[in-house]
Amino acid sequence: MSITQKISKAVSKVLQTTYEVSVESFEFQETRKDFEGDITLVVFPLLKHIKGNPVSIGTQIGEYLKEHVSEVVGFNVIKGFLNLVFSDDYLLSNFYEIRGTRQYGFAPQNSAEELMVEYSSPNTNKPLHLGHIRNNLLGYSVAEILKAAGHKVHKTQIINDRGIHICKSMLAYQKFGNGETPETTGIKGDKLIGNYYVKFDQMYREEISKLVASGMVEEEAKKQATSILEAQKMLKKWEEGDQEVWALWEQMNSWVYEGFDRTYHDLGVDFDVNYYESDTYLLGKKIIMDGLAKGIFFQKEDGSVWIDLSEEGLDEKILLRADGTAVYMTQDIGTAIQRVNDFPNVKGMVYTVGNEQDYHFKVLFLILKKLGYDWADNLYHLSYGMVDLPEGKMKSREGTVVDADDLMQEMTDTAHEISKELGKLEGYSEAEKEDLYKIIGLGALKYFILKVDPKKRILFDPKESIDFNGNTGPFIQYTYARIQSLLRKSTFDYTQKVQITLDKKERNIIKNLQTFPEVVLRAASEHSPALIANYTYELVKTYNTFYQSLPVLAADDESVRIFRIQLSQKVGEVLQRTFSLLGIKMPERM
Repeated sequence: MSITQKISKAVSKVLQTTYEVSVESFEFQETRKDFEGDITLVVFPLLKHIKGNPVSIGTQIGEYLKEHVSEVVGFNVIKGFLNLVFSDDYLLSNFYEIRGTRQYGFAPQNSAEELMVEYSSPNTNKPLHLGHIRNNLLGYSVAEILKAAGHKVHKTQIINDRGIHICKSMLAYQKFGNGETPETTGIKGDKLIGNYYVKFDQMYREEISKLVASGMVEEEAKKQATSILEAQKMLKKWEEGDQEVWALWEQMNSWVYEGFDRTYHDLGVDFDVNYYESDTYLLGKKIIMDGLAKGIFFQKEDGSVWIDLSEEGLDEKILLRADGTAVYMTQDIGTAIQRVNDFPNVKGMVYTVGNEQDYHFKVLFLILKKLGYDWADNLYHLSYGMVDLPEGKMKSREGTVVDADDLMQEMTDTAHEISKELGKLEGYSEAEKEDLYKIIGLGALKYFILKVDPKKRILFDPKESIDFNGNTGPFIQYTYARIQSLLRKSTFDYTQKVQITLDKKERNIIKNLQTFPEVVLRAASEHSPALIANYTYELVKTYNTFYQSLPVLAADDESVRIFRIQLSQKVGEVLQRTFSLLGIKMPERM
């Protein structure tokens, strides 16, 4: 029985005895920091059942609990809030239970539903950019949090490897590539292909300008430019299975995949299974026709197939064009169903996609529900806002796209500069320094992005994110490294349980540790890494207040010294665990 259950049982008894009322549930919350107490019972809801003054009612309950619940040794009432003080024995016992729990805070694996999380989903005509970084960090972190909450999770992406945009890069390479490769140029594969996508755009714009100058209307010029007509012709050949076009497509995509893999490795994200648009773009057509036969969809005079969602507050949505070709919605319907066929135990999916696609996913989920798939109730769009950068902080391609590799390198370089200024790396080898710069730089990047609610837009300042003070990744990493230094200096045996009088700052750490499992479950339920990040920062602040105010290794009493090392060790373990959920490494030294 948990402490809140035990208190609830006692409160029920005193209310029955004193007021002859039966109350089934009670509201508890964390005691405010400016009041003494370890947990607070909110008295106000009881006024629905009891007539009286909330302070008087709270006092009566507090006196009863102090006498009949051994864990409660004191209380105070502030207006309608009953703040309860727990005994040192209870908090120490609870701490040692936490200390002895393997993988504390994480639920047993496979104790919940099996889920799939989709993220990244890049196009093979350009390298990954800043938008992909937030997407990947969110998707990966949510997958790890769902695992920690007991779910079996499959991480996936759908790679957009076909279509007119891909043919644009291919056409430009045919015209200007002269057979160059990533090996001959020393350029990463995805960046090499991205360069040709830019070349196509330059060529296309020049052709449009010439046609407009000759008297053609701009909209018509966009359709009649030679390069776009050639790209459309290449797409048609690809769809017909032309061997030469397919050979070029496979070769160029292989270079891009190699480049993506390096970026994913450097970013620290991975996938369990990949889906490719070239395999899935025809999926869904049969499902749409089946839905048409069942009356879920309707057909217009031109032969196109639609769904009417006006009763749900939306509008009509096309699913098949008049010529029978599929739209993206059709493909997404088919892909979702194919994934469940591939992984029959999957009961829900999380789609990590920017908020510009909010409407698309509302429609997709509604259609899947109307088609009768019960797992459609467990579909979730992890919608996120854009990431902006202060002008001049990062070099961007064409003034609009910030390259992911360039950003990660910039973060590493910034960590190098700041670490050099602080002079904290004496005795490190050059290899150790470089490794640490990457850990700090990437940690700063990931934490800065993940600490913000996914739905909010972010203004990302690299220099600010690597500050060693405040709510930043390096500040938390430094606290962890400080704890590891303490443990290395603790040459005495600190394994045994001790009994001491707890300082308020020690009590605060234990109470903070107690809430970790709840935070993990809430973060999983809300699909929000920000809850993990903010919990981590609060734990670090609480620990640093303790560390700066109380001696640890220099404590006079041996039992106190042992306990404070034990407390520090557990805080370090939880910090490492929270950062693992965010995909961030912890340095042993800083």
